[in-house]
Amino acid sequence: MSALAPVLEPLTILIAEDSAADLLLLATIVRRQGHQVLTATNGAEAVEVFIRERPQLVLMDALMPVMDGFEAARRIKQLAGEELVPLIFLTSLRESEALAQCLDAGGDDFLPKPYNQLILAAKINAMDRLRRLQATVLQQRDLIAKHHDYLLHEQRVAKAVFDKVAHSGCINAAPNIRYLQSPYALFNGDLLLAAYTPSGDMHVLLGDFTGHGLPAAVGAMPLAEVFYGMTAKGYGLAQILGEMNAKLKRILPVDMFCCATLLCLSTQRRVVEVWNGGMPEGYVHEVATGRRTPLASRHLPLGVLAAEAFDDRTEVWPMALGDRVFLLSDGVLDTADANDQLFGAERLQQVFAANREPDRLFEDIEQALAAFRGEVRDDVSMVEITLQPGQPPRATGQLYADSGQSCPLDWSVSFEFRPETLKRYNPLPYLLQLLLEIHGLREQSGALYSVMAELYSNALEHGVLGLDSRLKRDAQGFAEYYHQRNDRLDLLTSGYVRVHVQVVPTQGGGRLSLCIEDSGAGFDVEQVLARPLDIDRLSGRGLSLVRQLSSDVRWSDGGRSVCVEFCWEALA
Repeated sequence: MSALAPVLEPLTILIAEDSAADLLLLATIVRRQGHQVLTATNGAEAVEVFIRERPQLVLMDALMPVMDGFEAARRIKQLAGEELVPLIFLTSLRESEALAQCLDAGGDDFLPKPYNQLILAAKINAMDRLRRLQATVLQQRDLIAKHHDYLLHEQRVAKAVFDKVAHSGCINAAPNIRYLQSPYALFNGDLLLAAYTPSGDMHVLLGDFTGHGLPAAVGAMPLAEVFYGMTAKGYGLAQILGEMNAKLKRILPVDMFCCATLLCLSTQRRVVEVWNGGMPEGYVHEVATGRRTPLASRHLPLGVLAAEAFDDRTEVWPMALGDRVFLLSDGVLDTADANDQLFGAERLQQVFAANREPDRLFEDIEQALAAFRGEVRDDVSMVEITLQPGQPPRATGQLYADSGQSCPLDWSVSFEFRPETLKRYNPLPYLLQLLLEIHGLREQSGALYSVMAELYSNALEHGVLGLDSRLKRDAQGFAEYYHQRNDRLDLLTSGYVRVHVQVVPTQGGGRLSLCIEDSGAGFDVEQVLARPLDIDRLSGRGLSLVRQLSSDVRWSDGGRSVCVEFCWEALA
């Protein structure tokens, strides 16, 4: 016994043997090794003892009356379930087929007669090690399963919160949006957001974070917060982009970033303004001609550059009613078939070229992806936005939050914005927030913002920068106009835009006077207003819009100053 490895701990061992002499011998050997012994004289009795006592190891004679060892072994293994109860057959059989039958019946090893106590002790120790190993594996498996269920529960809760934050805009309510999103994991690393500005323009963001699942979706929460909050307050794309980039740069690890396309679709101005940082090419699809203008990536993704190095310059393209903008993530192009061939941009272009019904183009692309039978390797997202006529949405209440008690009724304020401010700051959201403290104006917030935006844009672009809107006579001139705008704004060293606001109470409610003046050369107001819109399709709409939306509008000082009025009735 001194040559044997020490017993780790005593086991309860069942010995099933019909020979009384062999049973006594085996029981004595096993007890001397330090184990507790249970005995049975046939297979049926062995099964009963196992059910009652649950021994940790079984020594089973192959040939016994009532029920042989083979059948008893099968039943004991079935009763043991996932738990490993090692079973060693005791046999005088020598033929290979008979020994194989022992293992097929559920035996883990066999011990030939006559018994060698050293071999028996070694086999018991070896089987005990396997039993402990199996118990450890099962314990770890159950622990992993428990943690897995816990993580899934946490992810489901997080996803419920994420969906409410990330999809709180108009993505599912806007009639002009169709989209496809197929997440590679429970969380989608692709982010699709849409919301209306106070003037009725639509902001849409399609983003693709590094990686998949929860880590990729973590950055979506602050990104959605910035997008919805700043869009609702009337900020432009440049300000929203700068804030999103700075926030992601601050909170994300260095190996994470967000490729994104952000656009502003304006039904009133018939334009789309686009910024693409690291996303695949989108397209402006002209329904009348079938022409597709690529929206190429010209910037680094969000969260890569520091604020001072970030480029927020956008591109502006004209659109007609019914034209469409298509955006997609790289998961669409990277979809692979059974031969590991990618769907790719060329196949996408073929779908565009083959389409004859613009209203079915989105479905055609979906069907082409399905027919390709691709394997999803990444989050897949695709969105189509159509330029449709419609009224700006009513104020949603997101622009202000007060008790309804504060309402200044007799005040005025003036601002002067000089070159460095004009280059980097958009004052309209701040002014709108100030004016929406006047309760009677809240129902007119969309019209108020549209008028303010048009007048400020005219003062900056035509007054201070001296741009000629007639340059926007066609798509090429349109692009040139905004190219000149960016260049002149970068080089601006003089000039100003002044804003004067006066609020006075009236017997029926109140009146707001908003005056904007600039340092430009002025223009012939009547000549511009008399210009037919159907001749000058891409420009000249703004001044007519101002007259339609405000109670009164007056130009003075050769077109350098304009005053508009908004009136409201007192609340009952």
